Amino acid sequence: MLRFFVEPHQIEEEKHCIHIMGSDVNHIKNVLRMKEGEELWVSDGAGKEYHCIIEDCTEDEVLAHILYVQEPDYELPCRIYLFQGLPKGDKMELIIQKAVELGVYQVIPMETKRCVVKLDAKKAEKKVSRWQQIAESAAKQSKRMLIPGVHPVMSYREALSYAAELDVFLLPYELAKGMKDTREILHSIVPGQSVGIFIGPEGGFEEAEVESAVLAGAKPITLGRRILRTETAGLAILSVLMFQLEGE
Repeated sequence: MLRFFVEPHQIEEEKHCIHIMGSDVNHIKNVLRMKEGEELWVSDGAGKEYHCIIEDCTEDEVLAHILYVQEPDYELPCRIYLFQGLPKGDKMELIIQKAVELGVYQVIPMETKRCVVKLDAKKAEKKVSRWQQIAESAAKQSKRMLIPGVHPVMSYREALSYAAELDVFLLPYELAKGMKDTREILHSIVPGQSVGIFIGPEGGFEEAEVESAVLAGAKPITLGRRILRTETAGLAILSVLMFQLEGE
């Protein structure tokens, strides 16, 4: 069943109705061609989802009647922040889409020394807007209870400062050794913690960047004996964390 997101002020529980507005109106009416009487899910982005039936459609809004409310546990018990070095081409779109499916809480694009892509302020703003749309579509498809945020592009120094405030700061690094140590680090993560993951661009991190991250509290980990592409590395560690955190 199709899913849409609304702001809390669009929900009137006492009247059993939700006012769907904005671009979703055109999508429901003209793209999906949904009619009165058809059912859909609406999420408030804060943990509640509403099973609804379309009651009325106008030019400006779709009025949905609430059939029942539930609070399913679809989200991971940890908030995971993916700090992704800017990759070439459209790789970021794939990374964001799949990271959202795997349960990421926020994606932070960052500029590192080996980034080939350089974005000025105007280009960065357009890219982030596009990436946020991809995150929203992926959240709808994967039945997320919230839309993960795509943060404006950060410098490496800004990203380090941001990650240093999290409970756990992981740095998958191709020169890191010791799968046993990596397992111990990952198994020490407990529900309720915030977890940052730093992924370098093509070419990885420079040694000085790794040293700066460690000084900021990063724990270097290995993802195995093979070298993973930038679009693979973040998804690999997210998959491991999803499996571990949802293991019970």
